[in-house]
Amino acid sequence: MIIVANQPIELVRSDWSDFAWHWLQQLQNSPTVYTYQSMDHLHFEWNLRESLVNAAEALDRSGVSFASFEKSRCNPAYWNRNDQGGFELKAVVTPAEGIRDIWKNGHLYAFECATATVIVLYGGVLHSIREEDFNSLFGDLLLYDWHYDSDLRLTEKNGSDSALPGDVLYFKNPDVSPETPEWQGENTIMLRENLYYGHGIGIASGEEIIRSLNQNRIPGSTVSAYLMDTVIYPDFLYLSRYAKNGNANSQTASSTPVLPGQLHVRIGGRRYLRV
Repeated sequence: MIIVANQPIELVRSDWSDFAWHWLQQLQNSPTVYTYQSMDHLHFEWNLRESLVNAAEALDRSGVSFASFEKSRCNPAYWNRNDQGGFELKAVVTPAEGIRDIWKNGHLYAFECATATVIVLYGGVLHSIREEDFNSLFGDLLLYDWHYDSDLRLTEKNGSDSALPGDVLYFKNPDVSPETPEWQGENTIMLRENLYYGHGIGIASGEEIIRSLNQNRIPGSTVSAYLMDTVIYPDFLYLSRYAKNGNANSQTASSTPVLPGQLHVRIGGRRYLRV
């Protein structure tokens, strides 16, 4: 069931894309209650979820490569590569320009799956909010592992069985071979039911991702890789104040309410999340 401003609602088909309509019908018919503060909040979340899916699928087609931190690379016209293999935005480049270039010149980039996941998050948000706000929120960008700007306000909860498109999920490989430590797990973006984008593997089902990880286990291991229960997603309500079609002067609630089982932390200008 979908509740908006404390009231059940009737959805109108013409208001939604095919993507959003398919999922909203499932939410509407579910016994779980999905709560939104306003119709603008509801529309923004599903516009952003669709943008995250589109960003992941486009990154898969962009020509970017998989590489360890030691062998990572980026477009030197937009980014400086630091000693740890992270990418620091050049001072003369706006955050929007830097993020957009990854899709435009993918063949110049190589990174591992955690960095790819954060890139998808930035790409989806860039497509969903006003560019001037994106540049203001995400200045001084660093792309490295799970470092990200705290204005993404990533929320973490348990419940992978109820994950939605655009959510970040993690497949863990507990018996990874020491010869291939980069395959200790796979950060993914959920695209549709049992379909994920994981950088280095591509677009695949959960079974296919587990099969790929299992090929990089300690010889003789019988402990399979598996999908962890953790789900991560941006604070849709907070970001909705910057929606492209919204009022730049409007101020919604400062953050999505944290529900039982969720973790939402803001620490300084950046946050490091270990999955």
